[in-house]
Amino acid sequence: MKLPFAMSFKRMKPFWVTVLVFGLLFAVLFSMRMGLFNKYLYEPINMSFSSIESSTERDSWMNILQNGRKIGASHTAFIKTRKGFILKETLYMRINTMGLVQDINLKTIGRLNTDYTLSSFDFDISSGRFVFSAKGVVSGNVLSIRTHSLDSTNNFDIKIKERLYMAAGIMNAVEASGIKAGDEYTFQVFDPATMSSEPVRVRVIGNEEVLNMGTRKKVKKVAMMFKGLTQLAWVGKNGEVIKEKGILGISLEKTTRDHALFGLPVESSQDLTIVASVPSSVFINNAGKLTRLEVEISGIKYDHLYLDGGRQSLKDNLLVINKESLPDFSTPYNINGLKRPQSKFLEPTPFIESAHPKIQNLVKRIVAADEKPLKKTIKLVDWINKNIEKRPVLSLPDALATIENGAGDCNEHAVLLAALARAAGIPAKIEAGLVYLNGRFYYHAWNLLYLGEWITVDSLFGQIPADVTHIRFSSGELKQQLDLINIIGKIKLKVIKQTK
Repeated sequence: MKLPFAMSFKRMKPFWVTVLVFGLLFAVLFSMRMGLFNKYLYEPINMSFSSIESSTERDSWMNILQNGRKIGASHTAFIKTRKGFILKETLYMRINTMGLVQDINLKTIGRLNTDYTLSSFDFDISSGRFVFSAKGVVSGNVLSIRTHSLDSTNNFDIKIKERLYMAAGIMNAVEASGIKAGDEYTFQVFDPATMSSEPVRVRVIGNEEVLNMGTRKKVKKVAMMFKGLTQLAWVGKNGEVIKEKGILGISLEKTTRDHALFGLPVESSQDLTIVASVPSSVFINNAGKLTRLEVEISGIKYDHLYLDGGRQSLKDNLLVINKESLPDFSTPYNINGLKRPQSKFLEPTPFIESAHPKIQNLVKRIVAADEKPLKKTIKLVDWINKNIEKRPVLSLPDALATIENGAGDCNEHAVLLAALARAAGIPAKIEAGLVYLNGRFYYHAWNLLYLGEWITVDSLFGQIPADVTHIRFSSGELKQQLDLINIIGKIKLKVIKQTK
C-alpha cells in the first residue's frame, strides 16, 4: 500500500519528513557494536593491555535481519600483520524510508596496533549517486582526517586525549583480554561516520549457549553501552560475534559466505520512518496556526537531551513549546561583536563547509552583505526550496555534496542552510527531534539561526519560525543528533493542550 506521505513533494511539501541519518540510521547501521545495559553503581575499569593475548585470524559473514526478514549482509575479516592487525568490514543493506527503497553500502578498513587501538582507517559509504569517503591517521595525540565527497575534499585534525578503538574491533579486545562475567570496561570509540569519538562501556553478563547454523555454541553474552542504547552481542571463540540484537527489530546472525551472498533474497526493511515514529494522542489540525503546544512526555530519561531552553520549557514531564515572534531586527548586528555562544556557530565543520569558496560564492549571489539577517534567511531558505530536490537520502549530510547532487532530506537541508547561513555571517545550529504529521510524530532535523535572537527555522518546510510541533531534543552540531538514539522506540507523547 502506498504511504499517504510518500506522494510527490508538490502535493505534500509541508509534510515531508524523514528519519535522521545521525539519529535513526546511525542507530541501525553503526550501533551494532554499541549499547547500554542500564546504569551500574560502580565505574568501569580501564582495559589492562598487559593481559591481551594474540588473537586468531578470522573471516566472518552475517545476515542482517529485521523481525526475521533478511535486509542485508555483512562481512568482517580480521588479519594479523607484523605491526598489529587489519580489520576489514563491509556492510550492505536495503533500507525503506518514506516508501522509497534504497541500497546502502559501507566499507571500513581499520589498521590496528597490537593492543587493538586505532592506527589508521579508510571509510566509504555510497547510496545511489551519493558517495562519501574518509581516511584518517593517528599520530601521537592527533587524528588527521581527509574527507572526499564528489568534488569536495577537506583536511582537518582532531585532538585526542585517549587511545581510540574502532567499534567493530571492540569484541576482539574484549575476548583477547580474557575478561569474565561481571567485568566491565570502557573504550573510547571513533566512528568515521560522525568524525567524532564517544565512550562505549562493555560488560560481560555471563556464559550461554546459542543455536547457530544448526549447532549449539558456547558464547559470552556481552552488553555494550552507548548513549542509553541497549545492544547485546553473543561472542564466541576469538572474539567472533555469533549474534547481535538491537533496536527496531534489527539483528545480525552469523552465517556462511554462500548463505550471506546467495541464500535468502535481500528484502527491503520495514519503512523505518513509520517504525520509529510516535503516535499522537490527538489529531492536530493546522499546526502552523498554533502559538503554543503542551505535551506530556513519558517512557524516557532526559539525560543527554536538550528539552528545556529557548522556546521550550520542561517542568516534571510537561513540555511547553511557544512559537517565536519575529521582531523587526532593524539593523544587521556586528559579527565581530558576537559573544562566543553565538560566534562559535559561524565556524566551518567537516560537513558544514561554510568557508569553502563554492559556499562563499553562492552566498554572495543569493544575499547582499548589508542586508538584515532575517532578509538573508528568507532568501537562503527560498533558494534551497527552489534548487534542492526533496527526497530521502541514505548518506552522510554534507553541504557541498547537497549542492552538487541537488537533492536531500531534512538532514541535507539543515546542513546546507547551516553552511549558507554561517557563510552569510549568521550563526547557525542544527536541531533534531520530532515533528507532527497526520496523527504521528516523525524524526526530523531543522535549524536554529541567530537573527539578533535565536529563531527556529525549517528550510525543508519553508517555515520561519518553525511551527510548535517541532519538538527539540538536541541542538548544536551534527554529532548532537546521536543523543536521540536513546529515545527511539521508547518515547511516548500525550498532547495536553493546543493554543491558537
